[in-house]
Amino acid sequence: MTLTDQVTKSIIKKLINGDDYRIEIVTLINAEFLQFSIDFFKQIAFAKLKNEDISVDWYKKEMLNEDLPPDDIAIHSGLNKKTITNMYNSGTRQVVIDASYEHYDTLYSAIDELTQIEDIDLNLTIKFNKVSVELNINESLIVINTLAVKRAALRGGLWSTAGKQTEGPLMVTLCKLYGVPEDFYAIKPRAKRVRKGDVNREVDFFLYKGKNTYKCEVKLMGKGNPESADVVIARDSSVFVADKLSDQNKSQLDELNVQWVELRSDEGFRRFKNVLEEFDIPHNVLNPNLEAELVRITNEIFK
Repeated sequence: MTLTDQVTKSIIKKLINGDDYRIEIVTLINAEFLQFSIDFFKQIAFAKLKNEDISVDWYKKEMLNEDLPPDDIAIHSGLNKKTITNMYNSGTRQVVIDASYEHYDTLYSAIDELTQIEDIDLNLTIKFNKVSVELNINESLIVINTLAVKRAALRGGLWSTAGKQTEGPLMVTLCKLYGVPEDFYAIKPRAKRVRKGDVNREVDFFLYKGKNTYKCEVKLMGKGNPESADVVIARDSSVFVADKLSDQNKSQLDELNVQWVELRSDEGFRRFKNVLEEFDIPHNVLNPNLEAELVRITNEIFK
């Protein structure tokens, strides 16, 4: 999954302004899920109409058809491809198809047993272009489960993507806001300045001064997340930038002698100036016209 440049820009601006960026991701999740739901219901309606006189499992025949993309087959079966890859240590097309078929059969049997025990009746009616199809309780539960799995997959994928796509540009934005010369920072490590084995490839950003390299970790996490100190220790980071930090997080980082910046606080991103001063990295006074600077910088980054 990827975010558009416009969404990433909006997230960065909200973070710099100390606002909650999450609405950007939630809005995107809702938009993609609703579009998927509409398209999925259309597929269901066409598949059901096409197989009205067929006694076999029409859903499996049409929605788990081997000609479909593996991602679609997995979702329609009630799984997502990432889960299958983790389960079988492989995400090849045939593995995805076999796992999807097996899971669908198990799910269908479980639903069938449940509906035999529970005295409940549920029917979904889908109307499209003045034509309607009705799904029985088994079919309805399969469809509902598929929608739930798809939303979970979207949510997990987009939240993860938001962090990965935003962290580097966010740090570049901070450096540019303070006029840090480009020789003093980078998203990727400069091998010639770092001894072999010193750099963890998962480190988000690097600040430089002379022969010194300062690893920067960025986490767009909620307050109280215990991951902060663990990540810093594991990656030997010198700087930790986060959306929110608890008092415990800050104490842990102070004990580790790690410079930290809490974006959603009174001081906010301006604490980054302390980081630059601590490492004696050249920088300028902040431009008072912050909004105009943000527009200029983000446009420059994403041009």
